[in-house]
Amino acid sequence: MDQSQIHIDGWSIATPLLVAFLIIAATVLQFYYTRKRPRGCLDPDEFREFKLVKKTQINHNVARFRFALPTPSSVLGLPVGYHVRCRGKDSQGETVIRPYTPITLDSDRGYFELLIKMYPKGRMSHHFRQMREGDWLPVKGPVGRFRYKPGQVRAFGMIAGGSGITPMFQLTRAILENPKDKTNLHLIYANHSFEDILLKQEELDGFAAKFNTRFKVYYVLSQAPKGWNGGVGHISKEMIRSHCPPPAHDIQILRCGPPPMNSAVAAHLDSLAYTSEMQFEF
Repeated sequence: MDQSQIHIDGWSIATPLLVAFLIIAATVLQFYYTRKRPRGCLDPDEFREFKLVKKTQINHNVARFRFALPTPSSVLGLPVGYHVRCRGKDSQGETVIRPYTPITLDSDRGYFELLIKMYPKGRMSHHFRQMREGDWLPVKGPVGRFRYKPGQVRAFGMIAGGSGITPMFQLTRAILENPKDKTNLHLIYANHSFEDILLKQEELDGFAAKFNTRFKVYYVLSQAPKGWNGGVGHISKEMIRSHCPPPAHDIQILRCGPPPMNSAVAAHLDSLAYTSEMQFEF
C-alpha cells in the first residue's frame, strides 16, 4: 500500500492532506473554545495590577471599587465560591495582604468590583481609603476551599454579618442568574444599624421580589430603628430554626462574618443537629 495514502471506507486520502485538515480543525475548535470561554486575568502565584476606574461611596465607611480588566471582553476568571488576595500599604507604609470576594461574576465583562468596608484601624482599610481613581491594585488568585457546582444541594442557608455578605451575594447571583439552577436560598443577614445593611434595596430586595419562591432574606439589627419588622439583637438559634432549611443530606448552611458571630452561629448549628458536612465557614 502507498504509505502516503490512508484508506477509509473506500476513500483514499493523501496523508499530508489529512494532517493539514486535522491541524485546521484543531485550530478552529481552539479558536471557538477560547472565544466562548475567555481566559481569566488572575494568576494564583503572582500579583497582577488592576486599575481603579470608579470609586463609589456607599456610606460613611463603605465604598464600591470598580477595577478595569485588560480589555472590554476580559473576564476575571474567578470560580464561584472563591476569593482573591489584595496587596496594599498600611498607615505605617508596611505591606499588608487581605482576602476579598468580588461582587461581580465572569458574566460581567471588562471589569470586576469589590465592596469594601473600611474600619478605622484596619490596615488594608487604610489602603482602600487612600485609593483614588487611576490608582492600581495588586491582586492574586483564585483562592478558596468552596467551589460551587450548580445543583450540588437542594437548598443553602446563608448566615452573614456585615461585609461577610460578599461571598453570599456572589453565590446568590450565580444561582439566580443561571436559568438551569433551581437551588433555593435562605439568607439571614445581621448588621448593627439599618444604614450598615449592604446591597439591600436594588440587589437583595430585588432578588427577593423577582425570585420570591426561591430566595428569602431575613435582616437582623442589633440597633433597630422604630418600626423595624426584622430581627433584633444577635442571630439566635430560633432565627436559624425559622429562616434556614432544616438539617438534611441535601442542604448546606454557609456562614461568613466577624469571628465572634461565626463561633456563636457554629454553636447554634451544632445544637440544632446540623452535622459538620452540612456546615461551611468562609
